Amino acid sequence: MKDYNELIEKRIADGREYRNMELRAADDDGDEYLVEGYATVFNQPYLLWEEDGYRVFEQVDRDAFAGCDMSDVIMQYNHEGRVFARISNGTLTCRPDDHGLLTRALLGGTEIGRQLYDEIKGGYTDQMSFGFVVAEDAREIVEDEETKEITITRTIKRIQKLYDVSAVSIPANPATSIAARTYGEGVIAEAKAERQRAEEEVIAKQKLIALINL
Repeated sequence: MKDYNELIEKRIADGREYRNMELRAADDDGDEYLVEGYATVFNQPYLLWEEDGYRVFEQVDRDAFAGCDMSDVIMQYNHEGRVFARISNGTLTCRPDDHGLLTRALLGGTEIGRQLYDEIKGGYTDQMSFGFVVAEDAREIVEDEETKEITITRTIKRIQKLYDVSAVSIPANPATSIAARTYGEGVIAEAKAERQRAEEEVIAKQKLIALINL
């Protein structure tokens, strides 16, 4: 697990992010071994990270995948190892619709792929994670006047590249957890620093007014 986490942390340091999605076997007779899920849904905020009175929400804009490089997305297991499906050979499709980015994979091409399909159909594996790089986002910061809690909402406006979609062994998979923590802690640190600067400016102004009124 250590080597796996190091691999994910290196990718995240290079700008890649990971998020979870639901995965299920499609309603067919099993001949195509088709699985599907939404890599993300559009314009529906979800809690990404929280700590010390700060909460970070995230949502994906409806047009975030316009111009996104999806030329050779692959499907793996836990973001490493064997390739089960890929866009370039027609066994994987990633297509935005009105709800989100619909992802479908045909797993019948290999024996190990068919085994994965059986695990998904049986409910043993029901989560997927996808790796991507953000090209443009926007943040809104709101402070509750009563509780003083800070809510940060990130809107992903444009995704530059979609790398892979991966069936994952556990719902809280390390890739998504590490990515959420890395981004969440970063924006919270920035918000805390900005809040401190604002408080220092208020104190400085109050001291100046007091000096003037002496």
